[in-house]
Amino acid sequence: MNTPFTRIVFASAVALGLASCVYDPYYPYGYPGYPAPVSPQAAYDRYWGAAVGAIRDSGLQVTSEDRTAGVIQSQRGNVTMNARVITQADGRVRVEFNAGGALNEDPSLPDRVSRAYDARLGR
Repeated sequence: MNTPFTRIVFASAVALGLASCVYDPYYPYGYPGYPAPVSPQAAYDRYWGAAVGAIRDSGLQVTSEDRTAGVIQSQRGNVTMNARVITQADGRVRVEFNAGGALNEDPSLPDRVSRAYDARLGR
């Protein structure tokens, strides 16, 4: 049947169907299980805080913090632990921990710092 009424109903159905198709390039953000976009500064602050906190949680005393250079230095006795927080070219943040000194005094220190860091990030 090709009546004006059927053409109107068909055209309305097509228009309604097309109107409901929306492309959203940011679809996953805001939905459960998908993280919202984070500014580079907020990401840096989060990882910086986790690194400093992990060092303190492990019983070390922070002796120097240089946020601009991304360097944290700490010590307990003859054991040292340094952290570097680096923003990479793609915007991601990388954190490196380096233990030094007399590690034989506390051989499990690097593992404790790593576990404390992961716990602070909810991993």
